[in-house]
Amino acid sequence: MTIHERLGGRVRFHRERLGWSQEYLAEVAELHRTYISSLEHGRRNATLSVLERLANALGVTVADLLELDTIRRVLEASVRLPFIRDSIPGSIVELTLAEARSATALNTYDFVDVVCPQEAIGWQVKSTKESTPVTWKRAKIPNATELIQRSFEDPSACQDLGDAVINFCNQHARASLATYELDAIGYARVIVMANGDVRYFEKELITNAHLDLFDPAEFRWEWSAQKKTVKKEQLPALHGHHIPTEEKWWAWHGLGENQLHFGGEKHWWPHGDTSNGFSFAWPSNQDRLSLSDLADSLLP
Repeated sequence: MTIHERLGGRVRFHRERLGWSQEYLAEVAELHRTYISSLEHGRRNATLSVLERLANALGVTVADLLELDTIRRVLEASVRLPFIRDSIPGSIVELTLAEARSATALNTYDFVDVVCPQEAIGWQVKSTKESTPVTWKRAKIPNATELIQRSFEDPSACQDLGDAVINFCNQHARASLATYELDAIGYARVIVMANGDVRYFEKELITNAHLDLFDPAEFRWEWSAQKKTVKKEQLPALHGHHIPTEEKWWAWHGLGENQLHFGGEKHWWPHGDTSNGFSFAWPSNQDRLSLSDLADSLLP
């Protein structure tokens, strides 16, 4: 996807977010409708003055329209650093997103990791290898002890415990909306694929108009069998199966450290190019900086 196509995708994203037609955006920005159409399809370039008119019309900044290029440039540079091994730390992605969006990176266990108060938008940020499921590290379910006991006594009660897990996720997200006075929460995701490609995408998760991230009715729940390995004994986990896809989406380790693994997150990944993302190849060893190279670039 070219720079022009990504820019056009951002214009279309913000236009559709407002529920505007191309004709209405052209009228507000004082541009011709055919220009808007060509721009959104990546067939036209935009001068700075045009970007300013579009940004003003859409209620965003010029940096917001160009942010994906900023994010890509920083992430591509970061993977050349000698201490970046085989994945990009989430903290780097959070700081990069915050810089591109004129936002603030948080250091909390809230659902959102980055917030932009002036636009009332927040983002949850995740960065892992393709094979690593995303995790809620502190999924402490209310009344967990009672619900767990009931679920072992009566397998049908697993649904009540699973519903509590889903309600925890929904409430966790809603709490960030309220705490930071946000209108919407997005998802910023970096995946290092098995073939060495690095993929980045964004998607909207919830808004004040659509508060629930998950529907409890779409999942059925059961405890896994206890496993023994050479090194340790693995406690049972509560597995949540997504009924529409017939796949396991969740694994809640409520008998241990309360970690909640969300394997179903892969269904959020876009297929192919997306106007709200990009990809690039992990650099070869020859293209990476050595510690000496880094020191020489930073020190006089």
